[in-house]
Amino acid sequence: MPESAVPAASAAAVPVAPSGATDEPGRDAARLQGRLGPVAIVFMVVAAAAPLTVIGGNMPLAMGLGNGAGAPMGFVLAAAVLGVFSVGFVTMTPYVREAGAFFSYVTLGLGERAGRGAAAVALIAYTAIQVGIYGYVGWAIDDTVGFYGGPDVPWPVYAFVVLAIVAVLGYRHIDLSAKVLGVALALEIGIVVLLDVVIVADPGPAGLTATSFAPGTFTDGSLGVAMLFALTGFIGFEATAVFRDEARDPQRTVPRATYAAVLIIGGFYALTCWAFVVALGPDQVARVAQRTLDGGGNMLLDTTDDKLGRVGRDAVNVLLITSLFACVLSFHNVIARYQFVLARKGLMPRRLATVHGRHASPSRSSLVQTATAATIVLVLAVLGIDPLVGVFGSMAGVATVGMVLLMLTTSVAVVAFFARRRDAVAGRWWACRVAPVVACLALVLSMWLVLSKFTLVTGGSTLLSVVLAAVPFCGLALGAFLPRRGAAPDRPAA
Repeated sequence: MPESAVPAASAAAVPVAPSGATDEPGRDAARLQGRLGPVAIVFMVVAAAAPLTVIGGNMPLAMGLGNGAGAPMGFVLAAAVLGVFSVGFVTMTPYVREAGAFFSYVTLGLGERAGRGAAAVALIAYTAIQVGIYGYVGWAIDDTVGFYGGPDVPWPVYAFVVLAIVAVLGYRHIDLSAKVLGVALALEIGIVVLLDVVIVADPGPAGLTATSFAPGTFTDGSLGVAMLFALTGFIGFEATAVFRDEARDPQRTVPRATYAAVLIIGGFYALTCWAFVVALGPDQVARVAQRTLDGGGNMLLDTTDDKLGRVGRDAVNVLLITSLFACVLSFHNVIARYQFVLARKGLMPRRLATVHGRHASPSRSSLVQTATAATIVLVLAVLGIDPLVGVFGSMAGVATVGMVLLMLTTSVAVVAFFARRRDAVAGRWWACRVAPVVACLALVLSMWLVLSKFTLVTGGSTLLSVVLAAVPFCGLALGAFLPRRGAAPDRPAA
């Protein structure tokens, strides 16, 4: 894997000092440069989406807790919402001077206070999904060890082993993370495509049915839960804009990469989800998914065993764990760099804006991120929370609410920005006015669908559902009042 092809979440970062930079706050590198085209950027985003993680975790949750055979439509609708959102997002991108995340757009469109609120929500969302993945990987390793006759070890033990490995890699130069992840990510995409082809060639009892896309099917059960876990699978797609400094032609490359990423990710997930409906049959898929959630089977691995044999199952089993590892390492890297950016802007302690002298990494921010994740995982383990439904499901719910809130705020920021820049609107009413407003309406509807069924995600506890769903909103409100500490000075790296 070439050094330029760093997974999106891993490279969704800020300028980092080259080797030789001193380990002092504020000593960062010059502006990032590169000649990335849309294909390279799309590859990074799709790779960081960790397809097997979504297929093995989000898909059975969407089917078992959501709308069963109608779950593929959740991915289609999620892709449609994000497609409309992307219109305003990429139209505003040339006006955003820094290669930042949603908070940069919100700051430019709605002001610094709103930007600080968006920054807090992003930290909550990314941290939540990372903790959820730790629960999922602990469950997956335990399931694998049990399948091969190994000892019964509590899932937190495996989660903390993975956390320690991530801590070591995250502390070092990001190129090491890219080399560790590259081959595994390519293999996992390849084996899922192979599985889809085999299923279509040898369908289940109902044949190549299109039942999943019939209104009576996808509206049966909870479409909101299916949408929730579908949207979770897109977290990180906005990283296309983060690469603007490294793009060959940002004004053309970033829009093309963003649209392509949404279409490819949405199409890939929807197709694979539909393939599993075809393999198991529309009448059985919800029951098989629920059995996975209850610990009585594994929909992904059992179906793979049936279609690709034991060798295929073993390969997918290994790649599922490497996919989860890739995903959690990616989110560790992006959170560490996100904190690094905020520290430079004076929104977090300036000591986090530190570049390691040898590894050229945000070392202190990485250590803080490790401690944060370890603390939350420890609390969930002590409370005895179920790793798949309780930890992964609930944390994915919090992350999705946070990301929808961020996209909604960003769409409002786009509307506000172009309302002030009438010169930029001429001849582009769809991109500057209509699409952002439609995106706002679609995201409000998506938020309502997600929140209306949030109790299903948290196991039916109304109080817990309200608390978890309220966390991103509280972050938005409290983040707006974060005191500035003074931005770290921009000095050239030694």
